[in-house]
Amino acid sequence: MGCSGCRVRFNCGKVLSKGSLFFTMLLIFTYFFYCLSGICDSAPRTFYAEQTLGDEEQRPSPRLLATQNRTDAGQVSENAGIPVSNTFGSKRFPQAIIIGVKKGGTRALLEFLRIHPDVRAVGAEPHFFDRFYDRGLEWYRSLMPRTLDGQITMEKTPSYFVTKEAPGRVCTMNCQTKLIVVVRDPVTRAVSDYTQTLTKNPGLPSFQSLALKNSSTGLIDTTWSAVRIGLYAKHLENWLQHFPLSQFLFVCGERLVSDPAGEMGRVQDFLGLKRVVSDKHFYFNQTKGFPCLKKPEGSSRPRCLGKSKGRPHPQIPAEVLQRLRDFYRPFNHQFYQMTGQDFSWD
Repeated sequence: MGCSGCRVRFNCGKVLSKGSLFFTMLLIFTYFFYCLSGICDSAPRTFYAEQTLGDEEQRPSPRLLATQNRTDAGQVSENAGIPVSNTFGSKRFPQAIIIGVKKGGTRALLEFLRIHPDVRAVGAEPHFFDRFYDRGLEWYRSLMPRTLDGQITMEKTPSYFVTKEAPGRVCTMNCQTKLIVVVRDPVTRAVSDYTQTLTKNPGLPSFQSLALKNSSTGLIDTTWSAVRIGLYAKHLENWLQHFPLSQFLFVCGERLVSDPAGEMGRVQDFLGLKRVVSDKHFYFNQTKGFPCLKKPEGSSRPRCLGKSKGRPHPQIPAEVLQRLRDFYRPFNHQFYQMTGQDFSWD
């Protein structure tokens, strides 16, 4: 009996061992089958990477983005005119671009828009239509995030608005592109622009010495970029040669600070989006002087723009600021007439 019991246990052990081996082999076969069929590659590698909010300076440069997307760019060139697709969306040309203006509030607008589930945007400024146009449209598309049907692809590069060649180049891509311009009192904008440059270059000459050709005559130096960018009417004339006014939305930079939900409502309407971004997403940060995004679920703190935003401006002589206001006044009024909006900068 003892030996018979041993034989039974031994045979049962062999049956169990064979069953375990068969089950293990079945699992391995199933895994390799799915991987070889491409299902393992359908996971969204970059979906979560673009959900964080940080300093503009911390974002990757277009060169780094180009390196990361070199494989996709190669695939696109073989199928010109066809979106690069996988099972998690397609890389498309942007349907809307924030084209300006520098120090107007473009970063804030983009980050507020990225709350919306139907908006996907490039984090870094691609500078394609002003600096890297020779790399080709397919290289540009390779920088875009993947989107699903119903989502909007966006990017922002504020220098497009003041680049002479940019309107024609954007139209070559798509003349139906929606264009957003964030504008701000050109005097305040010039001081903010100077402040940013001064932070990077402490040895910069004074604001008044750069803004005025001659301190005695008071003539404004329009060759200085900080002054030239504020000639909004002149830059808009260039864009209107390629796009109708109906394809522009002019966002007030001041109202984006004082009433972010109100301005975001206008932006969402313009883009054909449901009004998802609202008052419940914002609170005003008294220290920075800017609205911030309230703490999202699962996060330990609210999201504000980086340290480079809201930095204090240097003291500028009142007479210099007044000369600038007098200089900009006719250009501002022309801009009001062209856009049909009174921004009340005077």
